[in-house]
Amino acid sequence: MRTSTARRMGTALAAAAALTSMAACSGSDGSEGSSGAGKDKAGAISKASPVAALKQVQQKTGGAQSAKVEGTTEMGSTMSMKQSGAIGWADGLSGALTITYTGGTMGDALKQAGGDGSVQARYFKDEYYANMGDAMAANTGGKHWIRYSYKDLAELGGASGDVMKDQIQNSTPEQGVKALLASGDVKKVGQEDVRGVPATHYSGTVDVADLTAKNSNLDAKQLAAFKEQLALAGVTTQTVDIWVDKNDLLVKKTERGEMKTGTFNSTLFYSDYGTEVPSEKPSASDTVDFKEMLKQGGATPGAAS
Repeated sequence: MRTSTARRMGTALAAAAALTSMAACSGSDGSEGSSGAGKDKAGAISKASPVAALKQVQQKTGGAQSAKVEGTTEMGSTMSMKQSGAIGWADGLSGALTITYTGGTMGDALKQAGGDGSVQARYFKDEYYANMGDAMAANTGGKHWIRYSYKDLAELGGASGDVMKDQIQNSTPEQGVKALLASGDVKKVGQEDVRGVPATHYSGTVDVADLTAKNSNLDAKQLAAFKEQLALAGVTTQTVDIWVDKNDLLVKKTERGEMKTGTFNSTLFYSDYGTEVPSEKPSASDTVDFKEMLKQGGATPGAAS
């Protein structure tokens, strides 16, 4: 039982860390679109200053409320993954994503637990769910989904948990635009095609700690803890690039930076604004609560030894 319990809890924790990282990354990007302002408006925006143009992009993207997303993320030797699905931001972050871990220590942990490295994730305002397949279900009484409450994660993680909760609950697609506006050195790079869509490319360098301080609800103690985490990880600045289509909506966003474990690199594409976002929660009979797993020491009734 102990070996099974340790493996199960370790996998659940790895999934929590990876999925919250994904949410934070995806929330700080933009989106792609195919409806909105016409050519005359686009022409006016292209002639405006980068700051004025991006303020309009922020407003338009923020009002779009949903989109399809796909992309890749690498976090040094810790994790590499690809993701696809649909997200919404009408009231916090929501959505359904398929996340496949392609390498790194987190991906290895999931595969060692008997899975294929693929996780189904569903995000809601106050919680998210992860389905790691039959291998996990064999150790959780046949239940496939693990429920993670943001409040519980904050309580379990102390100051770092508060940071994680804040980043996810305040993750909205226009954050990528806010990041560039806050950078102070945003510049228009030029016109480029993104998957066949004409787009305007903007770029800037962001101080991660300062950006979080400006755009979060964290108090002084929580911010201090977050800055300490960044220092330990070797994270200082990130280069953020976004590509905006003729409708003032994002079609692509990249983030690049250095960590002690290697390079952080994220590329995300958005399309189909206004798409329907799955809102149904997994069945309660097929769900185990992560906090209850901790209380029971992983000894879920019916779990395999």
